[in-house]
Amino acid sequence: MTFTYEPNRIFHNDTEGRTLAEVTFPAVNENTVNINHTFVDDSLRGQGVASQLLEAAAAQIARDGKQVIPTCSYAVKWFEKHPEYQDILAKPE
Repeated sequence: MTFTYEPNRIFHNDTEGRTLAEVTFPAVNENTVNINHTFVDDSLRGQGVASQLLEAAAAQIARDGKQVIPTCSYAVKWFEKHPEYQDILAKPE
């Protein structure tokens, strides 16, 4: 699956322009983003698309040298299962 990358958003649209999968991570401040939304259309469920989105987002956030606060319930669980990305989690203040 091919994802489109925008600042603070990674998504996949179908050929008609409908968003079928998306993760958003708006800026909290200049060094931190909040993964606040993950969406996968029913037609793609069960194929690991949400995990692929989170992997892409985490990799992008790491490349950008930023920290992340996951507030989306899926993102919270995803980070618990992926210790390789614990270093980008924002530390509680």
